[in-house]
Amino acid sequence: MIPRNTTQSRKIEFRFNAPDAKSVGLAGTFNGWDAARAPLQKQTGGRWSTTLTLEPGRYEYRFVADGRWLTDPNAKETAPTPYGERNSVLVV
Repeated sequence: MIPRNTTQSRKIEFRFNAPDAKSVGLAGTFNGWDAARAPLQKQTGGRWSTTLTLEPGRYEYRFVADGRWLTDPNAKETAPTPYGERNSVLVV
């Protein structure tokens, strides 16, 4: 019997509304908290988006808009940070 690979990576779209931002990135446990590794692209109406391929797991993340770290207002779950703020949580 050959074991099957039960991990199925999934494409996840992240969206953030920031009409006045000049740049938006995505930082989290999936990229070493480096927002430069996951820049969002500006869409119409001031929305920003990017798509990442993630393995199953629990991830914490935040958006970084013009240098400001922001919690995802659409996240179903958050977790406290050591800095007194909240990270957004995604379970894939």
